[in-house]
Amino acid sequence: MDDLEVRAAETDRERDDAFAVRRTVFVEEQGVDEELEYDDHDETAVHFVAYDGAEPVGAARLRESEAGVGKVERVAVLESHREDGVGRALMDALEQRAIDAGVTALKLHSQTRAAGFYRRLGYERHGEEFEEAGIPHVEMRKTID
Repeated sequence: MDDLEVRAAETDRERDDAFAVRRTVFVEEQGVDEELEYDDHDETAVHFVAYDGAEPVGAARLRESEAGVGKVERVAVLESHREDGVGRALMDALEQRAIDAGVTALKLHSQTRAAGFYRRLGYERHGEEFEEAGIPHVEMRKTID
């Protein structure tokens, strides 16, 4: 994808673009309750948005869940742009931001069906499958530097 750009959301518009992608993927496509999709962490997390030209096509957020450990959350790519490298580009940008902030490890709750994607990026599964927002998930972790 030649026009793909990922950046940390610094304006209200960029943040709204990230939220719009999340709403499309999680609320409309996957049926997640809107009350569960948006939470207090949205106020303090760093939001990332991927653009194909001017169109927002992906989103993610990063927050520090404990000292030195970042939590990757709400990774979403519009169905029309899956398999185009958008997810990898989002994760690359997010991981670089975490490294720049001195974070040494990342964890995430992956939908079980997406665990292979994160495994290819170096994340390892920890623990048993669990349900979150009515969807099967697994915890995954990665050391970064």
